[in-house]
Amino acid sequence: MQSINKGDPLPMRLLDTLQVTKPILSAPMAGAAGPDLVAAVCNAGGYGVIPLWGKSKDQVACGIEELRALTDRNFAVNLNLSFPYEDQLDICIAEGVHGVSLFWGMEPSAIARAKAGGLTVLMSVGNAKEAKAAAEAGADVIVAQGWEAGGHVWGQVSTMALIPAVVDAVDIPVVAAGGIADGRGMAAAMMLGASGVWIGTRLLASSEATIHEVYRNRILQASEADTQWAHDLYDVGWPDAPHRALSNSTSQEWLQTGSSAPGHRPNENEQIGRRPNGDPVVRYQSYTPLPETSGDVEAMSLWSGQGVSLVRKVMPAADIVEEIYQEAKKRLQTGHSVL
Repeated sequence: MQSINKGDPLPMRLLDTLQVTKPILSAPMAGAAGPDLVAAVCNAGGYGVIPLWGKSKDQVACGIEELRALTDRNFAVNLNLSFPYEDQLDICIAEGVHGVSLFWGMEPSAIARAKAGGLTVLMSVGNAKEAKAAAEAGADVIVAQGWEAGGHVWGQVSTMALIPAVVDAVDIPVVAAGGIADGRGMAAAMMLGASGVWIGTRLLASSEATIHEVYRNRILQASEADTQWAHDLYDVGWPDAPHRALSNSTSQEWLQTGSSAPGHRPNENEQIGRRPNGDPVVRYQSYTPLPETSGDVEAMSLWSGQGVSLVRKVMPAADIVEEIYQEAKKRLQTGHSVL
């Protein structure tokens, strides 16, 4: 896509930095984005990001090994800075992975440590000030996450306003995240100055996504108005972490009773299901329902971004990447201008 913005070297710099052919990255959706999904994105020419935070050193090493068995392309490991991450980062360095995706915090020391270990660093931010701090600390790529994003949402600025602000603040490639689910969204992000895009909700409808059938069907049927942002709704296991998910029976009852604070919510601590290993899932838990999850799946945290209305069929991840890429390329090259 280097022919799109001929006067701007940043899109090409992103491709060179990540060593990929398509500037499309998969969002690290914990629980949903396993080795199969991440490898499919990589093999399609994009850049896969696998969430391995919160796991033991052995589990991180195993996750990297499983992914490498499926692809010989570059990928990044996603780490959460609000949880202990040092051991996981050490494993990434020891295993020589290409990159690390850091989110939920701003720690220049973590960026420096990753860079010293030879990793390419992608830093997720919610505003231009954070982007500038990350760039000054040595980050290679900024992932600017707009408020439209699904799952855990770091900032409160919309993608449309955030991307140009971040692009103007740094001189390294910026990847747009939040509400982008097709080639039109990708083209719009590129016109705002982004060098690539970060795709999450659309990939929940990939055949490789490891989510429960009830969850997938809700994604396929949802409108753009069916998601809900909250500061402390699904906070069991991850407090003080704002998030966006599909409206469901849990969130509706919570709203109807005044959006009570934790400790005062209706049916709090009620067990509503079980994980595949038999562990309980309680109401208000931060948990992605897997295919083998049992119980009232509809009442669990069904993460989704506002681009969900553009997700209408299940496709292989590789086909999703190619479709988005080709549509964006066509729209950017033809202009579609009415001026």
